[in-house]
Amino acid sequence: MPDFSAFFPLIAAILGVLVAAAFIWVATKLMWKVAEPNEALIISGLTRGTLETRAGMDFKIVTGKGALVLPGLQTVRTLSLTLNETELKVSCVTSQGIQVIVEGVVIYKIGDAPPFIANAARRFLGQQPKMESQVYNVFEGHLRSIIGSMTMEEIIRERDKLASQVRSASGVEMEKLGLVVDSLQIKDLQDPTGYIQNIAKPHIAQVKMEARIAEATRNREAAEKEAEAAALIADAQSVSAIRQSVAQANAERAKANAAQAGPLADATARQQVVVQETEVAKLEADREEQKLQTTIRKPADAKAYAKRTDAEGQKAADISAAEALARRTELEAQANARRTELQAQANATAAAAAAGATKVTGEAEAAATKAKGDAAASAIKAKALAEADGIKARAEALGTNQDAVISQQLAENMPAIIAAAAEPFSHVGQMTVLNGGEGVNKMLGGILAQAGDYLPALASALKKGQDAKRQPKSPDA
Repeated sequence: MPDFSAFFPLIAAILGVLVAAAFIWVATKLMWKVAEPNEALIISGLTRGTLETRAGMDFKIVTGKGALVLPGLQTVRTLSLTLNETELKVSCVTSQGIQVIVEGVVIYKIGDAPPFIANAARRFLGQQPKMESQVYNVFEGHLRSIIGSMTMEEIIRERDKLASQVRSASGVEMEKLGLVVDSLQIKDLQDPTGYIQNIAKPHIAQVKMEARIAEATRNREAAEKEAEAAALIADAQSVSAIRQSVAQANAERAKANAAQAGPLADATARQQVVVQETEVAKLEADREEQKLQTTIRKPADAKAYAKRTDAEGQKAADISAAEALARRTELEAQANARRTELQAQANATAAAAAAGATKVTGEAEAAATKAKGDAAASAIKAKALAEADGIKARAEALGTNQDAVISQQLAENMPAIIAAAAEPFSHVGQMTVLNGGEGVNKMLGGILAQAGDYLPALASALKKGQDAKRQPKSPDA
């Protein structure tokens, strides 16, 4: 058998080490204290205070970590850092002397900084339930103080301002207690005197009135909307009925058109036939008119033109004869006057020559001047005598051949007479001549015949006028 005695010391050493390690682990486990996240460890006894708590406080504060606590030499206790809540119900008096009961709630906790934990540990370690009464007393005093400086209206309107002022005023005292206020809320205001209700009555009445008005307005608007909807429905129904009527009328019209298609086609065909027949009749009428123009109207126009040309030629011949007679008479008178003037000039020349032979140059000039005057006077006298002879010859011709002279005058005035007779026809806008060219010839012949019928009467009137001129006037006239 192997000898294990040599290994006993080693085994004993190992076991001793294990026992010692176990003892150390158990001892350390028992002495090692770890702070929870919501608590602080207050270690007092054989220890050195933390840097923040050295002034008069010989204890150690541990938060969020662990610390070794020697049993018998050190004592460890916990201080809760959780939130706490204190209900407030404080009777106060406003600056107006009105009593009001303020209900609120304060949410607070021990501060996380070592000075806050140290202050709280000195005051509430092992007596944390007393914190509620301390906080209540602090806020009760400050609420009464601040509300005493405010009116009821300010308290009602400015609750946040009231809470802020209370928190600010109590901050120093809460810091001394190691507490931090997370929230202060004013929950309710009780008014034993009824002041708040009286303040609210006018507003309540106004709100009620506005509510009634709003309700009436909504009812009216609802009624209007319902009426508009009903009107729209009626309009839609009317439009639908109209469209149905139009559709039905279109259908009936289509049926009627279909029924009338056959007779309408026959009537259209007959109408086209009538139109073509009318065109043919118009062409035949145009042909007949052209034929009438060629066979009747143009020959009649030619005959009328020939007669008109003959009449104008005869008139021109008569006028030429009368003008020739007058020209001859005028030439004879001018010839006689010229002979007399030449004789006078000859006599004057002879006298001037005789005078020039016997008298000096001055007397010759005077005689010549006188002779010129006498010659001019003689010429004027001769011309006057010639004109008198012409007038006398015309008078004698009128006395011996009165009809010829009157015929000459009628021939000279014939164009004016014909123009006066035709003048009424110049105002005729359109004249219809029956019987074609024959009718035109008859009309022109009638006009010329009427002019011929009036010529004897006109000649007789001229003759009487000439006789009256030749008769001597009575002394009594």
